Amino acid sequence: MIAVVLAVYAAAGTALLPRLLGWARWRDHAPRLAISLWLAACGSVILAAIFAAIAAAAPSHRIGHGLTGLARAALALLGNRFDPAAIPVRAWFAIGAAGLILAALAQGLGGVLYVTWRERRRHAEMLAVVGRHDHRIGATVLDYGEPMAYCLPGRRPKTVITTAALRSLVPDHVAAVLAHERAHLRGRHHLLLAVAQGLARAFPGLPLFTRAGSEIARLVELRADDVAARRHPRVHIAAAVVSLATGRAPAFALGAGGENALVRVSRMLNPATPLRLREKLIGVAAVAVLLTGPAIIAASPGLMGAVMHHCYTLAFF
Repeated sequence: MIAVVLAVYAAAGTALLPRLLGWARWRDHAPRLAISLWLAACGSVILAAIFAAIAAAAPSHRIGHGLTGLARAALALLGNRFDPAAIPVRAWFAIGAAGLILAALAQGLGGVLYVTWRERRRHAEMLAVVGRHDHRIGATVLDYGEPMAYCLPGRRPKTVITTAALRSLVPDHVAAVLAHERAHLRGRHHLLLAVAQGLARAFPGLPLFTRAGSEIARLVELRADDVAARRHPRVHIAAAVVSLATGRAPAFALGAGGENALVRVSRMLNPATPLRLREKLIGVAAVAVLLTGPAIIAASPGLMGAVMHHCYTLAFF
């Protein structure tokens, strides 16, 4: 029964959670919280699917002990403490499903991390040859005819701006756009993007993961704008975004231009009212519920058993 509930939770979450999060009008007002919710939703569905597989594979008498029983059952299966011949065929299918989920995660995340690391290293080597560091602006200048500004994460992170961008921007706008790129580096947004892209690659075609990849890519830009706006006028950031809107940074870098320019300019020129404390707390609670929900469902038999035991004890005390 627990396996069925968890499987239904995972299937429903894959289809419904992207709609619920997409309908949230506040998500552009609090991009960091929205990013947390998208990642928590993805993690919740994955955990539910894995727990469902374990619950289906575990003997029924173990499920009654809740999450602890499931964990012990999984360890016992790995340690061959159960007779393989006594394990039903459906349990082997469940074990295979859990293995496929973990393998897809490893392949998706590992593939994205490796490819982006390789491309960034190559680009950094190229910049070392053709780029020049400008101490006045604290960035690497690249002689290129397209206006672009982007950051290159790594052990030696770089902020890059092209000569075309320097010609099209006034100094105040240059400072604003470089602050945006440094916000990406400080916030380690490249790791968030790698996780989102890795999940989309691991589970292609599933609405939650494909939508999360595009939404997180958009939200990290909004977050970097907000951080840059702490030190620079919003109108300067908006003007820089307009000037760099046609620029296309490398796929493995985080650029200041791009397809979300209209939304970003609107946010900078017409800032929304920040979320109230109560709304932020509700969002944080939603993240916690998403992350702990599958574990609570898996542990529910043990929890119910403990409650009934205490009720029985109190009744006859």
